[in-house]
Amino acid sequence: MQQTPKLRLSRRSLMAALPAGLLAVPAWAATPSIGEAADVRGKVVARSRKDTRKLGNGAALMLKDSVETDADSFARLELAGRTTVHLGSHARLLIDRFVAEAGGVLEIGEGAMVLDRAENLPKIDLTIRSRFGLIAVRGTKFFAGPSKGAFSVFVARGAVEVTAAGVSRKLKAGDGVDFAAEGQPPGEVKKWKKKRIAEALASAGL
Repeated sequence: MQQTPKLRLSRRSLMAALPAGLLAVPAWAATPSIGEAADVRGKVVARSRKDTRKLGNGAALMLKDSVETDADSFARLELAGRTTVHLGSHARLLIDRFVAEAGGVLEIGEGAMVLDRAENLPKIDLTIRSRFGLIAVRGTKFFAGPSKGAFSVFVARGAVEVTAAGVSRKLKAGDGVDFAAEGQPPGEVKKWKKKRIAEALASAGL
């Protein structure tokens, strides 16, 4: 009886025989991480131009990710260089540009956000964009998002500068401003009361 010859496949020939789709690496996996998600509660996803990923604790964050939270969902984003962002329910944060210990640009959509960077860390040039205006940050802890029926900014520690419609307001610890509407300048700087501060921070999951 004639024996069937043994088929020998090298690793290279075996890899070549596999469908191309099995070898493809997701776009996010090939991009260097600029941070990770932590304290994820509920449904949180990261959207990019090519895919949508569900985020859990320890999930990598990539440049150009748009992180979005669902109803009753929260997340803490630990960005490189020890910059922390807390997101509340129905929030969206686009990581547009970011370099550890240098800064960059973040863009917030709806929902509440608290950015926290210790004052003893090196100062960074970080800009927060929103449809209401720009927030310039230099190592601080502040809230931005809905409060008392307005889009508001409150500084818990440090200082920020808020600019919109050609008007700039400088805020220090304990100060807050409200925006009456999109396209309008920020209102007068006011001291926030403890109850409003607690409600604002709680809306971001703190």
